[in-house]
Amino acid sequence: MKLPNGPQSPAVLQMLRWIISPMSFMETCAERYGDMFTIRLQSKSPPLIFVSNPEVLQQILTNDTKELEAPGDTNLVFESLLGKRSVITISGAEHQRQRQLLLPPFHGERMRSYSQIISDITEKVISQYQIGQPFNIRSAAQAITLRVIMQAVFGLDEGPRAEKLQHFLGEILEKGSSVLSVALLYFPALQRDFGPINFWGKQMRRQQDADKLIYEEIRERREQPDPSRTDILSLLMAAKDEAGQPMTDEELRDELMTLLVAGHETTATAIAWAFYWIHKIPSVRQKLLQELDSLGDNPDPSAIFKLPYLNAVCSETLRIYPVAMLTFPRVVRTPLSLGSYELEPDTVVIGSIYLTHRREDLYPEPKQFKPERFLERQFSPYEYLPFGGGARRCIGLAFAQLEMKLALAKILSSQVLELVDNGEVRPKRRGLVTGPDHPINMVVSSQRQVKSPILQTTTV
Repeated sequence: MKLPNGPQSPAVLQMLRWIISPMSFMETCAERYGDMFTIRLQSKSPPLIFVSNPEVLQQILTNDTKELEAPGDTNLVFESLLGKRSVITISGAEHQRQRQLLLPPFHGERMRSYSQIISDITEKVISQYQIGQPFNIRSAAQAITLRVIMQAVFGLDEGPRAEKLQHFLGEILEKGSSVLSVALLYFPALQRDFGPINFWGKQMRRQQDADKLIYEEIRERREQPDPSRTDILSLLMAAKDEAGQPMTDEELRDELMTLLVAGHETTATAIAWAFYWIHKIPSVRQKLLQELDSLGDNPDPSAIFKLPYLNAVCSETLRIYPVAMLTFPRVVRTPLSLGSYELEPDTVVIGSIYLTHRREDLYPEPKQFKPERFLERQFSPYEYLPFGGGARRCIGLAFAQLEMKLALAKILSSQVLELVDNGEVRPKRRGLVTGPDHPINMVVSSQRQVKSPILQTTTV
């Protein structure tokens, strides 16, 4: 079997580059070896083939569960945080079962019911910032997304349990975003305390404290069922699979943890990047405000969701610096032709979202922020894939898009914001995903009144 070319440096050096600067590592490899290359992160583990060719990505993602599969053992880096029964860490029929149980809360009428939660919480959070008071827009976005996901998932917005759980989750994610924490995930042998250095132990204790609160909530719901509740936990507890079996407490805990983590940190980062680009490029802000103003006061959330330029801005934000760098790994199950290579079973292939989104042939001047590209053409699910693809595509895709658009619309319509520093912000690794390499500080310069579309028409 001949694999695509790739760096020949020792596996441990490749692992260090991958942990410290994954994006520059991928870019260097793509420049030298093309849109399929092989890296080795551990000498005793199978090599990893990275792919950024849309045609090959289509072959990979449409062959999910057939020649290719995403087995749980390739996603073990998520297990310490999300658990062994998360939809991310399981595979095969078990993964399909959990996915089917999780899908209903994220579709149709249920999605519309989340709109008011998002709008109300966004208004509460942003109103805390005074005119002339600098603040970190990512911290503000995190406050919004965590409270939204807490209320949508648990039906909890206030109270001791909600406050404690928010505190523990915030600490777990913040402490887990460092390079050291990522190294511990990739080197399980280091997942223990070393005398006075007890980073891993502290993280596990925070996790146990959060777990205790989650299990307490599950137990109370089982003892005192309330059929009128419509939060995601209540829906999941009522859901049954094809065999008529409900989720166990462990499955519920792991899926709730997955929703809390995946639905909070990633969306907050995307919102922060959107504010950066909107205020970095005045013409983008101007076009976006004109479109938002055209809806008048108190627009319907569904009308906001369908705005073409707002959608283009959000799409370009997720293209230029995707929060998730990679698709989930797939393992070859039967001999497979992929591109110009014949792959044997147990070969691991990974789609590089980051590199695909920076292809010159798809996105001319890929390092430039240009929302118009999403108005000019439609991209296939293999050319543009910020939420992954195939059988592992993000379940919360529509929820994240709704939250991002409504939060942006709410804040931009009511506040005039400015960047404190107009310098360049670039992406860096933040835990297992990406984030800004330094804080994006903004300031409220004034309150904003939405102009009536009728008045706008008469003044033109």
